[in-house]
Amino acid sequence: MIAAVAAFLGWLGVSIIVLADGRRGLAVGLAVATTGLAAIAWQEGDGVAALIVMGGGAAAAVLRYRAGPGGWVVMPPGSTPRLILCVAGGLVALWFAASVTIGPDGATRFAVLSVVGLSGARIVSSREPSSVVTAVATLALAAAVATRLGAGSPGLVPYVAAALIAAGALLLPVRVADAF
Repeated sequence: MIAAVAAFLGWLGVSIIVLADGRRGLAVGLAVATTGLAAIAWQEGDGVAALIVMGGGAAAAVLRYRAGPGGWVVMPPGSTPRLILCVAGGLVALWFAASVTIGPDGATRFAVLSVVGLSGARIVSSREPSSVVTAVATLALAAAVATRLGAGSPGLVPYVAAALIAAGALLLPVRVADAF
């Protein structure tokens, strides 16, 4: 039950990131996705990894809250395709997770697939640097949690690297090239 709620939080958080353009919306989405991913790492039996994921994601969420376009700006005009992407991406991830395995890894697969897929879509479709960097931070955390799906324990290195990437990406100055 906890794994299913954690997977839902991961999908909900990344969906908020896809649907938001303002720094408050992006920060909340990052915090919700981080909570879901950390809960999955904890559910998998690695409390230290969960704390690392939570720390990196929380630092990234605080940094996003401090910089970027103001306000919430959730579902601005023209965001209907993004809403459809969130629903369809969640359904495809759910279908794939259910068809590959029925068992304890199903929720982890759903969370990882939905977060990676929707973060990747946000990265390639956005022109706003703050949205792209927020999606990169979420993608790094999901990639670390995905290492639990392989054989054996990956250790703490992927989690530390993901936390550093998540927090560090939001510290980098982003320049936007304007071709027009």
